[in-house]
Amino acid sequence: MTFFFVKDFKHKYRFFSSEPQNGVAVKISRSKEIWQKAQKKMLLLPSRILRQEQAFMNVLQNKEESLIIRFSGLRSRRRMRLRFLFFLHRQRTKHILLLLGESLLLPLSGLAALLPGPNVAFAFLALLMITHWRALRGINRLAQKKIEFVPAPSLSEWEEATGRGEEIRYPDILQKLETEFRLPGLSKILWK
Repeated sequence: MTFFFVKDFKHKYRFFSSEPQNGVAVKISRSKEIWQKAQKKMLLLPSRILRQEQAFMNVLQNKEESLIIRFSGLRSRRRMRLRFLFFLHRQRTKHILLLLGESLLLPLSGLAALLPGPNVAFAFLALLMITHWRALRGINRLAQKKIEFVPAPSLSEWEEATGRGEEIRYPDILQKLETEFRLPGLSKILWK
């Protein structure tokens, strides 16, 4: 599993892994149909958000003491380490606030059980909370790991093109990155 920390076309850093985008696995035998509908709704989230959450959750599966993160190499490793730690701090704060808000909304969505049909709103919110909880645990574990930043020249080509605003080159560069790192759908994470 390879992790990436790269700027998107809006110059915001994105953290994602080489694992394919998929739903969040929850082992619940009751109301399987409701959970499947909620999972389908979850996959409608923007790819850049869902892939980032999954990357944080993938850190939980990584048992190694150190972790390799690929970056463009346009900045020094020390500067990237500081930028990444700041990024993790912001993500941790954001996830805590999201979990607080979702925990307040969860009882209200439970009232939708009074309506006929399956309570997909409750299941979706519960699944979203599980996702954010696992991502928060991954963020906390990531902050404790020894991280090695490895530059990738092809990522620097992407960041240089976005820095200059050369949108004509984006599709070619993204296609090259998708092939090199085996990352289908990378354009949905970094561009559109």
